[in-house]
Amino acid sequence: MRIVVIGGTGLIGSKVVAKLKQQGHEAIAAAPNTGVDTITGKGLAEALDRADVVVDVSNSPSFEDRAAMEFFQTSARNLRDAEQNAAVRHHVALSVVGTDRLQGSGYFRAKLAQEQVIEASAIPYTLIHATQFFEFIRSIAEVSTVDGMVRLPPVKFQPVAAEDVASEIVRAAVANPANALIEIAGPETLRFDEAVAKVLKYDQDPRPVIADRSARYYGVEIADATLVPGPNARLGSTTLDWWLTHVPAPPKRSNEARVPEPAHSAN
Repeated sequence: MRIVVIGGTGLIGSKVVAKLKQQGHEAIAAAPNTGVDTITGKGLAEALDRADVVVDVSNSPSFEDRAAMEFFQTSARNLRDAEQNAAVRHHVALSVVGTDRLQGSGYFRAKLAQEQVIEASAIPYTLIHATQFFEFIRSIAEVSTVDGMVRLPPVKFQPVAAEDVASEIVRAAVANPANALIEIAGPETLRFDEAVAKVLKYDQDPRPVIADRSARYYGVEIADATLVPGPNARLGSTTLDWWLTHVPAPPKRSNEARVPEPAHSAN
């Protein structure tokens, strides 16, 4: 199959492209740095020519409320129109577990708006909701640090490895459209503050992690089950302990400004 991956050069997208090629599919990495822009439409028709499936794992370059809404709505509509013109048979999109429960955030309101465009389209689809990635636990610690202490609510947390998410996206892309939502999560249900503390301890990061029920998740108040999937989620095989010891940590940027992700980064 010819499968176009929107956001195909990012964290998840590059893994999806590689896995599809390993299976013998024609996988196209479509992103602004490959000449495809879903906001302006540049290169979109050419990229989708003869495409059987479109996988969208792109993310807004800005997490400001209005900018995120404009990105996800415009991108979803432009993809919908281009897919209809190209007679694409299946649209697969990556989103976030708990999107409907995190509507206090403009970013998640934008993600929900994106999903609504997809669901209303004539193109058969599969929506994939993934829990937070292991790869962004360190970013969570950054944004949750106040006066040298990491404050997090002691709620359920079921993070997943990006590699496992990519495998599930590939599985969905080569299957028939579900016309429904699929949830993906890690194999373990942990406690949010304890999981972050484990990563910091492994990094020999001295910041204490404080269980604080009033602490917010990227500015949003969350309940015990906000960040975990339902009972029918597909579970990855990678545990947090295995990931810590087998996936190299990114280089430290001690003197640079850090902009953490508002949820997991789709691309």
